[in-house]
Order: sequence, then structure tokens, then C-alpha cells
Amino acid sequence: MLAGMRTSDQSPAISVRGLEKAYKELRVLRGVDLDVARGSIFALLGSNGAGKTTLVRILSTLLRADAGTVRVDGYDVASQGAHVRASISLTGQFAAVDDILTGRENLVLVARLRHLKNPGAIADGLLARFALTEAGARRAATYSGGMRRRLDIAMSLIGDPSVIFLDEPTSGLDPEARIEVWAAVKELAAGGTTVLLTTQHLEEAEHLADRIAILHEGRIVVDGTLDELKRLLPPAQVEYVEKQPTLEDVFLAVVKDAA
Repeated sequence: MLAGMRTSDQSPAISVRGLEKAYKELRVLRGVDLDVARGSIFALLGSNGAGKTTLVRILSTLLRADAGTVRVDGYDVASQGAHVRASISLTGQFAAVDDILTGRENLVLVARLRHLKNPGAIADGLLARFALTEAGARRAATYSGGMRRRLDIAMSLIGDPSVIFLDEPTSGLDPEARIEVWAAVKELAAGGTTVLLTTQHLEEAEHLADRIAILHEGRIVVDGTLDELKRLLPPAQVEYVEKQPTLEDVFLAVVKDAA
């Protein structure tokens, strides 16, 4: 394959084989293999220190692997980093918005930095897409946590990236804000964007992901759909159990009634 060329669009959006990374004596990634289908939501689960953020940093060209091969959107991360960076967007654990600017100004700024035509129209379109039109003229400092995260994701979509990495996208958000972000992530995949998200929230992965992988001590220990993962355990015994509402159920119901 000639330099700069990508593989077929039928290939996985992300393909990782034998990925290794160590910091001196600490082996963070120890032979990671995974594939992420185009237009899907892939959840990477793992406790703190499992290697999730290190893996995302390698996928997004921010960190060089010690061994293995990685292709993102058909491009080799090690030799075609510029092409990879043009195809992706990375949203970290904390919203990267400028609180002094309005929501619309944040979007316009990013569009101008990407040298895109009609930055105002791009901003208006994304504000409408993420239900932020009414708040567009307000400073981002006045936004709720969910609104800030939606704005952050909207900013990451400028330039139409094929693949978006969401690192702990709902960390620190309240239940309502988390549901807002979940809806935004689902909309991304529905529009054809490939989403790889890292999370410690099992419910989040269960709610969003087409496939789920568990990273433990630097290795993928299981990878499959939710149904496939459930089949790894013995069949459930059917018993009558009176289900009590969870605290989240109570919270959402009370807030909805008070609105």
C-alpha cells in the first residue's frame, strides 16, 4: 500500500493487534487486540489503572506504542499520524469549552481554527442538533454540566470526523445530565460516526454500546455484545422478586414532577 492510502471502507474503523506499552518496569498494555466496526458504539470498560486512557492516547496519536499495530479509519497510527488526526476527534474527561465565550462563539472559534467555510452556519447547525439553540448566545460559564458536555461533543464534531473518542464522557455528571449525553452519543452513531468510549459505569456501557470490551491489567479479557457477555454466566434462575425503585428512578421521577 502506498503511503497516505487507506484501507477499504469495509475494514473496521479501529483495528488493534498486539498493542504493548510500558513505562519503565510498569507494563500498562500487554498485547491488546480489538476491532471496532464503522458506525458503531464500542465501550471499553476497566477500573482505574487498567490502561484505558493509555490506549486512547495511542489511538489518537498522542502516545507512541512500544509494539503492535494500530489502524484508525484505515490509516496506520505510527506512519500516517496526520491522516489519523484528520479523521478523528478526542473528547477528554473534562469539557474543553471556553467559559468566557458563548456557546455559539466556542463553535465558531473551532470552525475557524479548522479553516472551514461558513463557521457561523456550522455553529448554528450544531446548536440545533444538540438542542442548544436557545442557549447559544449565553456564556458557557452559565451552562449546566450536561449542556457543557453536549457543547463539548458538538465542538468535537466540527470537521465531520469519522471516529470520535470519548474518555469518561459522563464523569461527574448528575443523572439528568448523563441521560442528555447518552442521547447525544446515540445520535452520533445514528449519523454514521464511530464512537469509542471509555467508562467505569457499567450501566452506561449497557445502555449505549453495540459491543463491550473489558480491559484488565493491560489485556482485553472479554469482548462481545451485551448478550454474548451475559451468556458467559450461568443461566439465571427465575424467581419472583418485588423490584424496588432505585435512587436514580426516584430522583428522575421527582425532578420530572417538579418541572
